[in-house]
Amino acid sequence: MEGIREDLVSALKEVVINSNWQCVGKKESFKATCTKFYSEDGEHIVLIHTDEDKFYAMDSSCPHEGGPLEQGDIEELCSGRLALTCPWHYFEFCLDDGSSSTGLQNHVYEVKVYDGKVYIQTQNALSLTPWKESAGADPEGSSKETRSSKAQMNPMQTQQDPNPENSLTYWATKILRTADPQEKVKLTQQVQTLWESGKITEIGEIDPPDQPSRKENLTIVQPGRIKRGKGGTLASRIALLHSMANIEQWAIDLSWDIVARFAGFKLHTGETLPREFFSDFIKVAGDEAMHYCLLEKRLLELGSGFGALPVHNGLWQSASDTANDLLGRLAIVHMVHEARGLDVHPQTLQRFSAQGDESTVAILEVIYRDEITHVAAGLKWFTYICTKEQRDCLSTFHELVPLYFKGYLKSPFNSEGRKSAGMSEEWYLPLVKPS
Repeated sequence: MEGIREDLVSALKEVVINSNWQCVGKKESFKATCTKFYSEDGEHIVLIHTDEDKFYAMDSSCPHEGGPLEQGDIEELCSGRLALTCPWHYFEFCLDDGSSSTGLQNHVYEVKVYDGKVYIQTQNALSLTPWKESAGADPEGSSKETRSSKAQMNPMQTQQDPNPENSLTYWATKILRTADPQEKVKLTQQVQTLWESGKITEIGEIDPPDQPSRKENLTIVQPGRIKRGKGGTLASRIALLHSMANIEQWAIDLSWDIVARFAGFKLHTGETLPREFFSDFIKVAGDEAMHYCLLEKRLLELGSGFGALPVHNGLWQSASDTANDLLGRLAIVHMVHEARGLDVHPQTLQRFSAQGDESTVAILEVIYRDEITHVAAGLKWFTYICTKEQRDCLSTFHELVPLYFKGYLKSPFNSEGRKSAGMSEEWYLPLVKPS
């Protein structure tokens, strides 16, 4: 009987492999509502675990504009069916067949639970972390047997450095995947210390997530629906501070994303980025973490806290648009958006000062001084790359901004603050709408 049982088990294993069922782990491991799995072919999957203890799976990228469905909410439709809602534009997709009232269709996968383990029917191996392709490998040419054997050897891990904690991109990616802002701040400060002390010695190369993680209890709305007020009342000052705290949290992620996403960047000369590039943006990340702490503390002093009001994810759009263009990233995020932060500082400062809120004024002055250095860092590395690649800095900037930024730059400009960052008027005035 034992021999027959062993033969039966082997036969069943063969059936599972040949029918493209991927074991993704023990059922007890999936306590969260949504879990993202990275697929070898790039078509990543979100596994959904409902309150009724049922499992579903579908493509994790919203077919509308690629929103991260793993960050969405489960809602019951008026028909009684359950649907996963995209956090970007609130398109809903039924869990059972991927249909949507918008007419869009998402791809779904069959899920089975057997002997306490969860299986998803897909021919591609799945991982909880991004796949790192081996040098010279041909993903399209790899056989199903090879993919299956890799999944069986270690289905939940990718090929990483022998000592991942010695890799800067490991930590950058870890921070980007950290949803809790306080934990994100803590990790940022720890990694900054490890880097500056020389305990992190390698840059490494690990693909960052398409979008950073956020706490599930945040209310996310469209950017135009955020009401900031003018600071004339306590409620409007809280709204302004809350909006700034949201900006700082995204700024932390933008700093770590540029570190991780462009770790393998090479100039046209074949040179890699110097260590100083990473040091500069780790410092920026540390500054933004400190700014978030100051703003969160002030919100608590005023009887509120981060997450008490709605937030938006619009600040990440520029990062997505420039995901494959380092010069574009430096131009838009640091030389347009952060420079705009310098422009609005005087008016914001005046609003809090007019209400006698000197505690907030002191915080804003700290943030302003640091933001000047952040614009300077973007300008520094933009000109460095352009000079190395024998490009004209100004004309390159004037070509990239209209490519990634909608509309013209608008006054008023804080010319003094911009000049302190090294950005003279010749950088931005040509991008203003002609009178």
